[in-house]
Amino acid sequence: MRTPRRTAVSDRQHDATERPTRGYDVQAAQQRWMQYWAENKTFEPRDDGSAERRYVLDMFPYPSGDLHMGHAEAFVMGDVLARYWRLQGYDVMHPIGWDSFGLPAENAAIQRNAHPADWTYANIETQATSFQRYGLSLDWSRRLHTSDPEYYRWTQWLFLKFRERGLAYRKASFVNWCPQDQTVLANEQVVQGLCERCGAVVTKRELTQWFFKVTEYADRLLDDMAQLEEGWPSRVLAMQRNWIGRSEGAHVDFVIEGRGEPVTVFTTRPDTLYGATFLVVAPESPLAAELVTDKHRAEFDAYVEKTKQATEIERQSTDREKTGVFLGRYATNPVNGDQLPIWAADYVLADYGTGAVMGMPGHDQRDLDFARKFGIDVRVVMDTGDQHPAETGIALQGDGTYVDAGPLTGLTDVQTAVARTNEVLEQAGTGRSAITYRLRDWLLSRQRFWGCPIPIIHCPDCGEVPVPEDQLPVELPYLKGADLAPKGTSPLAAATDWVNVDCPSCGGPATRDTDTMDTFVDSSWYFFRYCSPGYTDGPFDPEDVAKWMPVAQYVGGVEHAILHLLYMRFFTKVLHDMGMVPFEEPMRRLLNQGQVINEGKAMSKSLGNGVDLGAQIDAYGVDAIRTTVVFAGPPEDDIDWADVSAGSTLKFLQRAWRLADDVTSERGVDATTGDRGLRGVTHRTVHEIGQLIDQQKFNVAVARIMELVNATRKVIDADGAADPAVREAAEAVTIMLSLFAPYAAEEMWELLGHEPSVANASWPVVDESLLVRQTVTCVVQVQGKVRAKLEVSADAGEADLEALALADPNVQRALDGREVRKVIVRAPKLVSIVPA
Repeated sequence: MRTPRRTAVSDRQHDATERPTRGYDVQAAQQRWMQYWAENKTFEPRDDGSAERRYVLDMFPYPSGDLHMGHAEAFVMGDVLARYWRLQGYDVMHPIGWDSFGLPAENAAIQRNAHPADWTYANIETQATSFQRYGLSLDWSRRLHTSDPEYYRWTQWLFLKFRERGLAYRKASFVNWCPQDQTVLANEQVVQGLCERCGAVVTKRELTQWFFKVTEYADRLLDDMAQLEEGWPSRVLAMQRNWIGRSEGAHVDFVIEGRGEPVTVFTTRPDTLYGATFLVVAPESPLAAELVTDKHRAEFDAYVEKTKQATEIERQSTDREKTGVFLGRYATNPVNGDQLPIWAADYVLADYGTGAVMGMPGHDQRDLDFARKFGIDVRVVMDTGDQHPAETGIALQGDGTYVDAGPLTGLTDVQTAVARTNEVLEQAGTGRSAITYRLRDWLLSRQRFWGCPIPIIHCPDCGEVPVPEDQLPVELPYLKGADLAPKGTSPLAAATDWVNVDCPSCGGPATRDTDTMDTFVDSSWYFFRYCSPGYTDGPFDPEDVAKWMPVAQYVGGVEHAILHLLYMRFFTKVLHDMGMVPFEEPMRRLLNQGQVINEGKAMSKSLGNGVDLGAQIDAYGVDAIRTTVVFAGPPEDDIDWADVSAGSTLKFLQRAWRLADDVTSERGVDATTGDRGLRGVTHRTVHEIGQLIDQQKFNVAVARIMELVNATRKVIDADGAADPAVREAAEAVTIMLSLFAPYAAEEMWELLGHEPSVANASWPVVDESLLVRQTVTCVVQVQGKVRAKLEVSADAGEADLEALALADPNVQRALDGREVRKVIVRAPKLVSIVPA
């Protein structure tokens, strides 16, 4: 007879946790446990030093609308780890917030004749409700929004501290400009020459802008990647290394006719100077405008305007046809006195290196393509045994013997040739060894309203004056609708009551800076604020940061591999130098999740292949969606929703729930008296899943839980549910399943007679003696072909295995009466029989 179970929880629990009377009601379970977790603050860390702390962080979302399928994947990965570490006994912090400044909110406000905050905070509340519904183990007490004045006060404070250290400065620069959105765009916001937001053709515009001097930290950003090798994806580190682009070479001075100062060019291969046949200058650079002769100015001006239509990424493409304009001037090659024509060409960028490069077409493919296009000489300084590049169109690469290269002629070692060339240049005073970077300073100015105001006042007498700290935050004025419409300058410029102020230094009339900060600034330090969100004496409490950080696990898309991750690393290093944090790298481990696509393509309204997350949850429940996303493949792989089945996952969860519902043995029963075979499967599964979670193989972990559910069901069907091993297995399934399907797990935990919540349970303890399999599969071969597979004892001896193999009917048929010449036994897994 089945042992009766309690039908209600203890009096101290809320009525919402009363046990359902029959079946697993998905929607009811979600409502009950979502309410329970909120009321009991289940996922707030203890933060009392009683356990080792671990900080799990998801890249915080932008409130553009309700959650979508991409959120479903991104946020479940971090939740799996947060729940697992909590069960392991760690004190886990898993906070949530919103990256709530940005252009989409401003455009929405213009369309709706509203304030950006109206759209932003309404979307935040929608997303917050969906996050709670999605069963994420979040600490809501640390919630933050980057558009709250109490947050951006400290963004402004950090800006001023960076400026005090010489790391924030203002200068004129050519920038990507969207004529429709009327704002500067970062390079990654320009796609095939168009604004990624509105589709307008992006142009170049010279503006006086604010920058962070990230280049000052280039070497440390490179060198400190050694600390991240084991915890970060190798492709992310490679992308950052390429973005920083450290190059060793030489600065070479070229004398220009009629110009007092030489033009300095950086090259990684000074040894090829003897093959230089032209100079190339970035067309938008002041140098090009200075050098062009009157005869060529009209053609040059037209070319500059055309250049503004191309993005930097397009300009540097190796597949793009080369274009250029001769400037009518010549430079003297410092190693041989040759006169080199000077061209403006858009494959050279004004703010990379010195904005000028020497053309070595014999040994550089871009230079060769340019030289062939415009009929410039192609010289070779190293014989590699290949045909001349002027004939093949392929620049020479690899080693060889230097030819027609002055004192280098006859050498075969590149390093020796480079060193000798540097000596020649230094002795003549026309060059020196140098290191340059592809990385450029961070342009952070934006000409829009909905962002963090830059806390600088411009005084005609005092210049740039920082807003005093006791006057922070500089809050945004109230503007909405048409007041926010793009006008070519920031909408803040029209808010005269806000703009016009007294100078804090001299008291005279002055004006506020009307640009706002790039939202990457907000997201470069938010993870520090989570450690002490209510702190009022600084952006964070250094003691709290020292307790919780570095972050144990960071989760987010690989699309942020370069800029966000690079900028947050830069911020951390500056804060370390300011004595505010004791480490230089903020994230120990990084997990990049893939995308959720449909029918082989990214989801899109225009393609008609979108999948609505809310509708999927309504149809199958949160647990089924969470588990399906995890089970679909490794976290970093894309998931094609057309290839998975949330319905099948729901059926599995119902089978798992029935295990708990079927158990009839009492809590605390001695499991060692139960079915040893099932106990072995249970303990091996627990052990293996722990390893799989640590390795972030979440999909394989789900598969192992499925196998344990099936193994437990077989025992129930054969021997009944009273076996203590069944309870042990059901409890293990429940705890492990709570990582992926928390609502079902809570229901199961209660069915098994435990007090809520399973999130407060402990990871099952593994009995090491049960990790050794009691039986193994022994393969029997006859003349090298497999004829039988035997389940045998793991400690079976050679004689026993030989006897079992020879007695097997399939082996007898294969022998067909022939005598056995030899039997080879490799206990306990192989028996090989050789007939006479």
